[in-house]
Amino acid sequence: MTGRFLRAGACPVCRNPEIKSWKKGTFDFAGLRPDQIKITDSAYGKIWDLGVCGKCGHVFADPYPEPDFIASLYGEVEDPLYDQEAEGRTRNFVPILDRLDRLCPEHGALFDVGAATGILCDTARRRGWRVDGVDPSSWAVRQAAEKYGLTLREGGFEDATIAEASFQAVTMVDFIEHTPRPVEAVGKAFLILAPGGILCLVTPDIHSRAARLAGRRWWHLRPGHLAYFSKESLRALLEEAGFRILESRRYSWTFSLHYLASRFQWMRFFTQSRASSFLRRIPIKLSLGDSFEIYAVKDRPS
Repeated sequence: MTGRFLRAGACPVCRNPEIKSWKKGTFDFAGLRPDQIKITDSAYGKIWDLGVCGKCGHVFADPYPEPDFIASLYGEVEDPLYDQEAEGRTRNFVPILDRLDRLCPEHGALFDVGAATGILCDTARRRGWRVDGVDPSSWAVRQAAEKYGLTLREGGFEDATIAEASFQAVTMVDFIEHTPRPVEAVGKAFLILAPGGILCLVTPDIHSRAARLAGRRWWHLRPGHLAYFSKESLRALLEEAGFRILESRRYSWTFSLHYLASRFQWMRFFTQSRASSFLRRIPIKLSLGDSFEIYAVKDRPS
């Protein structure tokens, strides 16, 4: 395939050439638009043509968009609804930072990959971390500066110029499933971490019970997701880069009732009514067990 889309030819993680068709795509990816890949997109069930690796179980878009093409689309993304849920998103990041505080008690510098409008960076900074981050969206980088006084990098992580061994923590929360270059992304994280530094990675688990029960309506099946990792493919990805996995758990999301109601057409009446502000104050924790939360260390030289 030519143009803006490429055929994988092998698993993007373990390079195994034995690839099988897994699911047929359900949207016109040739006409992909920036509004289809924003964080708060709710077009659940819309997927690329997906292949699956016969060795590590990795599921991925095949064909997949050229890196420059998908990067240009993300550069145009604007997502005001994302920051309207800032309080709820902060609740999601607090448990991650609690664990990083334990694993990196001296704090130091933290780099957030796919930083969006800077909510995680701002939360970490208030806990004593020196923060840096990157996001491809021009709009998101401007919002981070205006709302939180953060100077984030604009562009892609894999090609960013970042000093080696300069961070004690790198966070990739719902990032790795968006990039057609997962090996390069994790390799870059390893490069910029100091020895003993920690990578936190959160990503959906398409083989989870919740994903199987939800079927085509699973909330992580959406145009912005180019890949779905298995336990085996995540381990292969991290270990090949040089990481050692310290902890692996299931991630729980917390959102306001207002945000959750906005995800469903039949409930949107309530988000536009007098009850809107009340709904924003009600947090709902979703322990669906359908996302990995992994902490991996760049070991110090022996």
